[in-house]
Amino acid sequence: MYVSKISIIIPFYNCPYINHALNSVVNQTYQNIEIIVVNDGSTQYSERIIPYLDSIKYIEKANGGTASALNMGIEHATGEYICWLSSDDVFYLEKTEIQLAFMKERNALFSYTNYYSINEKGTVVTGPLGIHFSNRLALIKRMSRGNIINGCSVMINKTVFNEIGIFDETLPYTHDYDLWIRIIQKYDIHYLAQPLLFYRIHKQMGTKKHADIIKKETKLVINRHKAKMKQLLLEQLRKR
Repeated sequence: MYVSKISIIIPFYNCPYINHALNSVVNQTYQNIEIIVVNDGSTQYSERIIPYLDSIKYIEKANGGTASALNMGIEHATGEYICWLSSDDVFYLEKTEIQLAFMKERNALFSYTNYYSINEKGTVVTGPLGIHFSNRLALIKRMSRGNIINGCSVMINKTVFNEIGIFDETLPYTHDYDLWIRIIQKYDIHYLAQPLLFYRIHKQMGTKKHADIIKKETKLVINRHKAKMKQLLLEQLRKR
């Protein structure tokens, strides 16, 4: 019986939590996975990867940002499905198994899941944070105003990249939002209500350190796709 392969890409840059991320992927209940760690020019904490080298595909590159690390991971991925895990976040041990079964059941090419936030110590500090919409029109309306999809909750069939392209490396902080908008224009977005990710909140996280830049970059992405998203909304309204 054929078993689909999943590639999990972990961009790494000076993150002290990398071993927690790696623990969560090497112990996945789903067996046919490859783990690709892309070291994006780190100067700290690389030694925390050493115990896992026998279990992962390890790539080193000059610092170029998360989008460039993800794109390099996609380039080297041999799985049919792609997941992304930030080096400070943690997957549920059943994440890949449950999400793949969910996608196959629905013939989905893209899905995202519910998730919890954790603190520096790994303690859950929120209830479920995933946002779900009852129909495609509501999702398009909301995504036209900003990103509500946590990138590390996503699973994507690799064929999607052949039509949509990869992450835009000129967008340091909103490359994920830009890609999701491009995907929404061509594919259905499926939501899995079960929380399968722990999203870590800490003082050094990029969303806190670069909040002002992220706001400006989000506006740029919204304006870039404004006309196409408006057209998409009108198409959905006509179908009702």
